[in-house]
Amino acid sequence: MSELKINKKLFQDRKRTNILSEPEQKLITYLVPRVPNWITSDGLTAIGFFGSLMVLGSFILAEYVDIRYLLLGIPGFFVQWFGDSLDGRIAFYRNKSRRWYGFALDIVMDWISTVFIGLGYVLYTTGDYKYLGFTLVSLYGWAMIISQLRYRITDKYTIDAGILGPTEIRVIIALVMLLEVFVPGSINWCVFVICILLFIINANDTRLLLKLGDAKDKEDKLKKQQEEVE
Repeated sequence: MSELKINKKLFQDRKRTNILSEPEQKLITYLVPRVPNWITSDGLTAIGFFGSLMVLGSFILAEYVDIRYLLLGIPGFFVQWFGDSLDGRIAFYRNKSRRWYGFALDIVMDWISTVFIGLGYVLYTTGDYKYLGFTLVSLYGWAMIISQLRYRITDKYTIDAGILGPTEIRVIIALVMLLEVFVPGSINWCVFVICILLFIINANDTRLLLKLGDAKDKEDKLKKQQEEVE
């Protein structure tokens, strides 16, 4: 099967708008046929979970051992991306997809990963900056709720907020952790900025979501009126 056909098969169920979507999809298309058969979709989910543990561990080790252990979080994010991005795609490729099982598992694991990152930051930082960890987790949770409601209203599942998606968030946080190693304390201001940006994005997405809901209500009302006439 050509890579073009593989690409169409793997991403037929969702539309991506994130800025890294093209190179990301090309990499996934290259990797999926090369994943050994003994590695299952659930196995890839477990690999992604291990990546989340690596990120959490990097924060803990940086706090109690040496700040340079934050660098462990960078490969941790890659491992997390590998498992999270390929688990559903491998199921599609092998014709073993379980739509609702995979959907539910993906949402739960994304939330657990987000909590781990927020917890790691809370354990690493000091003082009032710890509240930023709670804020970050809450804002990402808000974004997840928006994506589920959008799916319920439009029946189209999207995980991106404009040009930003989970992959871009991972890259940004990895770069923030790298900067923190060389400029201790910079992570607090970076997380503060990230929280502000997420709030703005979520507020705008909520506005758009309400417009979609209003349009859906009008559509349903019109259908009901037509059915009554018939």
